[in-house]
Amino acid sequence: MKQKNNGNWVSWNENLKHNYKTMFSITSEEELQEVIANNKKIRFFGSKQSSADIAAGTEALINMTAYNKIVSYDYNKKTITVQSGLILSELLEAVESVGWCIPCLPDINTITIGGALATGTHGTSGKLLSEYMTECRLILADGSVKTITQEDELIDAVRVSLGMLGVMSTITFQCEPEYILHVKEKPESDNEWLPKIKSRLKKHDFLRILWLPHTDKGYVITGDKISSEQEVIENKGPDYLKHRRTASKILYKYSHKFPWITAIANKILAKAFFSSKKEHKGSLYQATVTKSRGSTLELAEWTIALDKFPQVFEEIKTEINKWSNKSFIHIPMDVRFVYQDNSWLSYAYKQETVTMGCVSRNAATADTYEAFKSIEKIFLKHGGRPHWGKRFSAKDAQLSKVYPKWEAFKELRTELDPTNKFLNPYLTKLVNAKTLVHENA
Repeated sequence: MKQKNNGNWVSWNENLKHNYKTMFSITSEEELQEVIANNKKIRFFGSKQSSADIAAGTEALINMTAYNKIVSYDYNKKTITVQSGLILSELLEAVESVGWCIPCLPDINTITIGGALATGTHGTSGKLLSEYMTECRLILADGSVKTITQEDELIDAVRVSLGMLGVMSTITFQCEPEYILHVKEKPESDNEWLPKIKSRLKKHDFLRILWLPHTDKGYVITGDKISSEQEVIENKGPDYLKHRRTASKILYKYSHKFPWITAIANKILAKAFFSSKKEHKGSLYQATVTKSRGSTLELAEWTIALDKFPQVFEEIKTEINKWSNKSFIHIPMDVRFVYQDNSWLSYAYKQETVTMGCVSRNAATADTYEAFKSIEKIFLKHGGRPHWGKRFSAKDAQLSKVYPKWEAFKELRTELDPTNKFLNPYLTKLVNAKTLVHENA
């Protein structure tokens, strides 16, 4: 176990910074247990890509990234067990190497498994990544290990828990046989793609829509399962499409000072980078997962029941197209679809769900990005739920109204962590926890 003293923790996009007294880099479950047992307050982190302030802010920290081994395969059950500091790309490559897949994959592959599960990371046309977890070993506040299986009533609370119930040590995932997707991409007007959502969800195995604010257009991506032998005439579009992020950076450079520039920039970007039809095939991982972010950015994401999405979408569109406000939004807004589940803090708890991402390409000026506030206001009005790993301002009072199991989760958290060991200042406010006397001592 390595140890660093008196340093500065900085998030991926440099928006979050915290001093720490001790940072532990662990490589075994025994080291993880020891560090947790011997520190009064502690948080833990992986790739530091969260926009929410959940990963640091305590005097002691655990760097999980060296706890990154593949533990075992069960070829009969099609399960794989890994350590929680493993990067998602390495998990997916290991799964594909034996002809399996995890049926719903997040947008990016550079996050750690533990962080992805804790924050409810998801893909589209499937369930949250955490729903494919069949077992985990959880290190509790006293350093003991609790094995949680699918039969354990705690699993629905643990699947998405922001690291407030304990630290995930090893995790077992249920996999399925690998399949190939035939992916088609094309632009459509808002009047065309919006009414087709439900019919497309029934028709296609994969659906994702990149909405282009201020343009009245979306970019629709569908995927259908095919045999690996089936030939597809690939069309990956013009070579210059790979320069979209560079062009975005240039066009949005001054949009924080002059927000109206965004509307013009979006029209240019939509015409240049979202007007081509594309077609290709590949495994779910090959065909749909972004292999890197390319540049830092700041994100918010909100979710809403599928039936409510059209109304919410029209309100958002009306609001951001008012030239009287400053809520101009960089493109694209990522629209994805998550099947309902029973996890307490899941966005899809008991409802079919649409998720909508909101991005600021200028991470350094994200605090003045008015769109985040406007989007949150509209989604909360309709019972929307925020993505735990992204930017939002809602706290305990608002969250208790949109998560039916919020109070039950808080009670369980207090039971498992009575001294608030796993709470930093941000999480303390989030759950409205009482500050204990010894925390100020």
